[in-house]
Amino acid sequence: MKYPGRKYHGPMTVSIVFRIILACVLLLTVGSMSLSGQQGSGDTKSGDTKSGDAKSGDQKTTQKFSASAIQIEPTDPGDVPMPPEFRMAVYENLITQIEKTGKFQHVYRSGDKDAASAPDLVTLHTTAKSFNKGSQRKREVTTVSGATSLVLNVHITDHAGQPIVDRDVRGKVRFMGENLRATYDFSKKVANIVRVTF
Repeated sequence: MKYPGRKYHGPMTVSIVFRIILACVLLLTVGSMSLSGQQGSGDTKSGDTKSGDAKSGDQKTTQKFSASAIQIEPTDPGDVPMPPEFRMAVYENLITQIEKTGKFQHVYRSGDKDAASAPDLVTLHTTAKSFNKGSQRKREVTTVSGATSLVLNVHITDHAGQPIVDRDVRGKVRFMGENLRATYDFSKKVANIVRVTF
């Protein structure tokens, strides 16, 4: 029976409407999955790039140089009033500590003519940047004053004169010990730089 004023929807009409709704739901689902996949792919690529950058950074930080010989030059005081005994102590301690690293077959003193025969010779220069003699007596009495410290620029160049290391290094003796021990502290730090670099 059909009632006046009411529209009658037959089975065919309901079926068509249902199919349209189902198609819309499927399209929305597929679109959502595709967008999610693209975002995931972008994150992976970004992660791969970061990983690659990290590996590249590691390679840069672990780069080492090779040399069979090094020649050590006396300390240049520059404009710093560093006493001769301190400059000599720096020079001698550097030779001793760099020999102990075992990184070079030969450690040459300044002026050694045999150094010229080394094709991969590197040269170490030191230049005084600052110096404070301090006081051994004050350190022994107060332990909070009288520190001896020195800062020298460490410059290592290859056979062609190209820089390998160029940095300032501080040596100090803050508590017990004679003033010249600051040069030993400095030389130990330079030896550590050599171990990392070669």
